[in-house]
Amino acid sequence: MVEYVRLGATGLEVSRLCLGSYSFGEPIGRSAWGISEDVCRSLVRTAVEAGVNFFDSANVYSRGDSERILGRAIAEFADRAQVVIGTKVHTPMRKGPNAGGLSRKAVLHEIDASLERLGVDYVDLYQIHRWDPITPIEETMEALHDVVKSGKARYLGASSMAAWQFAKAQHAAERHGWTRFISMQDHYNLLYREEEREMIPMCIDQGVGVIPWSPLARGVLAREWAVRTARTDGDPWVDSLYEDASPAVVDAVGKVASDRGASRAQVALAWVATRPGVVAPVVGATRVEHLAEALAAMALRLDDDEVAQLEAPYLPRRHEVW
Repeated sequence: MVEYVRLGATGLEVSRLCLGSYSFGEPIGRSAWGISEDVCRSLVRTAVEAGVNFFDSANVYSRGDSERILGRAIAEFADRAQVVIGTKVHTPMRKGPNAGGLSRKAVLHEIDASLERLGVDYVDLYQIHRWDPITPIEETMEALHDVVKSGKARYLGASSMAAWQFAKAQHAAERHGWTRFISMQDHYNLLYREEEREMIPMCIDQGVGVIPWSPLARGVLAREWAVRTARTDGDPWVDSLYEDASPAVVDAVGKVASDRGASRAQVALAWVATRPGVVAPVVGATRVEHLAEALAAMALRLDDDEVAQLEAPYLPRRHEVW
């Protein structure tokens, strides 16, 4: 069974592992590794039975099918009062004006659409998927505050932006008495640690929970550097994310895993799960075995020497801001 921790400086209890649903839904576009609803149901059921209560999605995943599938599975296998459902808004869901972004119109439209797809009255965590450089942040934060006050979301979160942008959003909310973000879902793993410079220290200082996406670097940390998979070949973004990363980091993961008698994925996940500020990594399993492996990683405790081995080969990289 998993442990439970508070999400940021709130009373909300979440499992130390969050099941992501990026792969939920038949293959569409970049998600060439999409999985059927039957497999998705098995993943959710396994997670719930193990004690996982934290589930993450986004309106754009599989063009809405991820939310639909996740909602049906949670209704079948979980107690809605105990689970924490997160989803996101930003990416256009259709063509034409006002199709995406974080305008008041977009936010208020997309929360209703997400609730309908999920089949719920509210989400526990409503997150902005990216920063919107066009819409004034005051407009976005007021709209998000109204979503919370309407009862359609319990808490707010953000994802993947510069620390100064996140600070600006939090300041706008505080200045006007609006709801602040309680979580940051950022890109963080052994191959990408630039968030340690500003974002994670700020989150620790401000009581914001960090819930990293891609803790296994899109699977790159779970295998030898040169090995290709359907995910790698079907998602050019994998190569662009890690083309300037150090293969020596992957080698170090393999060495520690071999010495510990654990899998590479377990070692990489155990590292990120115990980093300062991290509450719950978001794991996107595509098979029940992957989820079981991730759950086992939550019990793996790396010693100081092992952590040093894993971190030593890292080389500074370009900081990503989308």
